[in-house]
Amino acid sequence: MKYVKLNNGVKMPILGFGVYQIPQSETKQAVLDAIKTGYRLIDTAQSYFNEKEVGDAIKECGVKREELFITSKVWIDNYGYENCRKSVEESLKKLQTDYIDLMLLHQPFADYYGAYRALEDLYHEGKIRAIGVSNFYPDRLADICLFGRKVIPAVNQIETNPINQRTYDQEIMEKYGVKQEAWAPFGEGRNNMFTNPTLVEIGKKYNKSAAQVILRWLIQRGVIVVCKSTHLERIQENFNVFDFKLSKDDMDKIKALDTGDSLFFNHQDPKMVEWFDQIVMVRRNNQDSSKEKKSW
Repeated sequence: MKYVKLNNGVKMPILGFGVYQIPQSETKQAVLDAIKTGYRLIDTAQSYFNEKEVGDAIKECGVKREELFITSKVWIDNYGYENCRKSVEESLKKLQTDYIDLMLLHQPFADYYGAYRALEDLYHEGKIRAIGVSNFYPDRLADICLFGRKVIPAVNQIETNPINQRTYDQEIMEKYGVKQEAWAPFGEGRNNMFTNPTLVEIGKKYNKSAAQVILRWLIQRGVIVVCKSTHLERIQENFNVFDFKLSKDDMDKIKALDTGDSLFFNHQDPKMVEWFDQIVMVRRNNQDSSKEKKSW
């Protein structure tokens, strides 16, 4: 495994396993499979509603806690100083750990100033080893780095894939000493990502899949990346990307695929802000309904 050093000196694996959209019933086994394969970075979030299952896997995996790097994220309705503190304490209980390696603010909305101050205090108290943000555009990142912050974010996790490469974002992050982390490196298969002729052709040179080429491309850019699957063979395939290196010509060909457009959403679109509120509200209500059924 290759590691990167964050701006506070903490070492973070450059490749990790994410559990976004993995059902609770499958999360524990998926994480156990990932850890057994060799992953040490596990990425979850309050809004994924599977922190407890990740915690169950951490408890049973047999790997020392200090060898794992656990990331979670604070959801918007837990922003503000007091709400954020309480939510992180709840995440600690669900993850069944005394500390979280990296805690991010999940979206650039609502009272993220108050929430970030809470993360700073929890960081100084030793309950979080590093703090950061997610989905912060360059202006929002510069805002939180410059105005009244005591701790510069260690990481900004954003959509990054061959179609939306975020090179300008990376320039701004490097200026402030923030590491870029990619979510949706495969674009969830959109735009025929796995059958893209350029990626497939490059893969043939190294006997690798398009997915492996994408992960290697991100790693060579110095971008931390998390990928997910519930299939063991795919989990193992995604991990097997440290035994080859893309040439400059390969990197240039992939660079030419960039459109600069998101495959998912624009955070500056008010309709998408409303969608964020609605989708998690629905999922939270579903979780509450499920708990009520179990108590009958």
